[in-house]
Amino acid sequence: MEWEPLWLSLQVSLVATLSSLVLGVALGALLARPRLPGRDLWDALLTAPLVLPPTVLGYFLLVALGRHSALGQLFEQLFGGPIVFTFKGAVIAATVGSLPLVIKAARAALEQLDPALVFAARTLGASPTRAFWRIQLPLAARGIAAGAVLAFARALGDFGATLMVAGNIPHQTRTAALAIYDAIEAGRDADAAGMIAVLTALAIFVGYTAQRLVRRSDDL
Repeated sequence: MEWEPLWLSLQVSLVATLSSLVLGVALGALLARPRLPGRDLWDALLTAPLVLPPTVLGYFLLVALGRHSALGQLFEQLFGGPIVFTFKGAVIAATVGSLPLVIKAARAALEQLDPALVFAARTLGASPTRAFWRIQLPLAARGIAAGAVLAFARALGDFGATLMVAGNIPHQTRTAALAIYDAIEAGRDADAAGMIAVLTALAIFVGYTAQRLVRRSDDL
């Protein structure tokens, strides 16, 4: 069994999870504001990657980030290379696919907090930003962490969007999911079974960890 695709998948997933965590907490906090104009529409747009077919999501990303797009051309001028069919493209595809899980988790965790705690902090002179960092975020941390764990699993198993945006280039963008597909197509069932077993074990462990985090969050 090849270990390189698994190692590449872990690298992509870790970077994508960190990116999703930063963006997801910020967007989740924004959606948790009840007075946000068009909140339901924003929620639908930001969580659309969860329900869109992976190939459709990959197509949108390819159009937005390709070498003929404004973003793609700007990136290439600044950094001297394209986004698509690179490690960066794989990370972006995994990030967009996993981001809604963090947004949903962050929003739910923040909305469950007692508003009186924030109100008390504000009456004691804390600014909204300080109250968020010192009161809301620590109390919602376990729920957010559960979302981040699920986002990691989602990024680890991404196939369609990664294939369209990053391709299936050996030693560069061929993740474990793509390597499994290649192995089955080539009749290398033993190689495919090995990677499937590893990914299945990781998925079960991630699901168990997320459940434990959510349960502890509910007990607080």
